[in-house]
Amino acid sequence: MKPSQIEMQIGKNGVTDNFITSLTTAFKKRNNIKIHVLKSAGHDREKVKQIAEDIRGRIGNKFNYRIVGFTLSFKKLKK
Repeated sequence: MKPSQIEMQIGKNGVTDNFITSLTTAFKKRNNIKIHVLKSAGHDREKVKQIAEDIRGRIGNKFNYRIVGFTLSFKKLKK
């Protein structure tokens, strides 16, 4: 049985095309993904919110996110 959630990290390179590709591939098999924003990506609440909006803009509106500290929890919305 596969876990329903996967964890990823964003580092100093930020949100790259490869990261978005990995994220969309992971969403094909999972409904929930946690993304940890590391210090090297910027430990500022506004920066974390900006990263979350950037990811959502690039993967589409069929996803919702929640920010808890420096962790982003993305969830696929039901159709």
